[in-house]
Amino acid sequence: MTATPLTDRKNAAISRGVGMTTQIYADRAENAEIWDKEGNRYIDFAAGIAVVNTGHRHPRVIEAVKKQLDRFTHTCHQVVPYENYVELAERLNTITPGNFAKKTIFVTTGAEAVENAVKIARAATGRQAVIAFSGGFHGRTFMGMALTGKVVPYKVGFGAMPGDVFHVPFPVETQGTTVEQSINVLKKLFAADVDPNRVAAIIIEPVQGEGGFLPVPVSLMKALREICDQHGILLIADEVQTGFARTGKLFAMEHYGIAADLMTMAKGLGGGFPIAAVTGRAEIMDAPGPGGLGGTYAGSPIGVAAAHAVLDVIKDEDLCNRAENLGARLKQRLASLQDKVPEIIDIRGPGFMNAVEFNDVTTKQPSADFANKVRLKALEKGLILLTCGVHGNVIRFLAPITIQDEVFAEALDILEAAMIEARAA
Repeated sequence: MTATPLTDRKNAAISRGVGMTTQIYADRAENAEIWDKEGNRYIDFAAGIAVVNTGHRHPRVIEAVKKQLDRFTHTCHQVVPYENYVELAERLNTITPGNFAKKTIFVTTGAEAVENAVKIARAATGRQAVIAFSGGFHGRTFMGMALTGKVVPYKVGFGAMPGDVFHVPFPVETQGTTVEQSINVLKKLFAADVDPNRVAAIIIEPVQGEGGFLPVPVSLMKALREICDQHGILLIADEVQTGFARTGKLFAMEHYGIAADLMTMAKGLGGGFPIAAVTGRAEIMDAPGPGGLGGTYAGSPIGVAAAHAVLDVIKDEDLCNRAENLGARLKQRLASLQDKVPEIIDIRGPGFMNAVEFNDVTTKQPSADFANKVRLKALEKGLILLTCGVHGNVIRFLAPITIQDEVFAEALDILEAAMIEARAA
């Protein structure tokens, strides 16, 4: 079966709203490599969008899931609870940043985690408004879309968003927006649009994902913590994409020495199996009444078993240090190409959550066209890349942190060739 007939079948059977970055149909995968239905091999620098940080089918994750399959697959924790759910909550309460008592709930997706974090914040504060940042991404549910700071493709055509959601510009050096400007807009928002005493929470990704792999400046994160404390607002850290060793720390908030009141997690937690979580201050997490939180598949025993194995692998294989090493090598290679590829205007990102941004050399404007050319050239050579950014001019790198050294070196060679060929084209 070839990709072309499969594409025709996909187009006939599946809504066009489910966009596809490639026309590769996966047949099998191991660690950082994917083979398609025709037997072609690809190096995966997407990792299911930061999901398989521990690689495709890590043996310890697969073994943990197999053991759980032999015991039971579903009871619904709210009906018949199980110990591994409790144990995983205990682990997250211990390892997440913040020297205070914590509690955790499990759900299924990152968007669901964000929805529940907002529910918890509103229940705990008795307030309604939520503040997010331009360029941020928080999911495809209606509250997730409202919080997301990018219209196309996430909001267009879906009608009115939930109210009491406000946005502040995210500081982007390459676009001339400073931390001071962001803070000033926030203060103007309090003066002109929403009383800070009506704000339940400010939500922020420590490193913007879809927005272009933009790290939050330390000064901004500290200012947000101070503003939240001043006005009784809760700080929510959306670590759905940044979590679980991706940034060189188990959680990106560890880079700031600041603890959020609530933290959302998903993606890398399950190593390829669906599970998400909200962890936060115990008294805040207890604000909703019994039955106010949960879900039929929330905290699936399969996902929980996988998550325990993921946490073990991250610790035992020292993946935080591995992420730092891989990221340094990638950024060094990209820096060596700046003279040959003058479209490169920025190379950034902590740990192994890295990105390169391109501008047109003539207009000095963001060049989504060049970024896409690089992506397509790389794909022709067997390397899967993803673009991102409000202007679509950023390539983000999300290879599994467990990628073999020889495969990583091969990928860097392909990346260099793709960039040089894109420039020549």
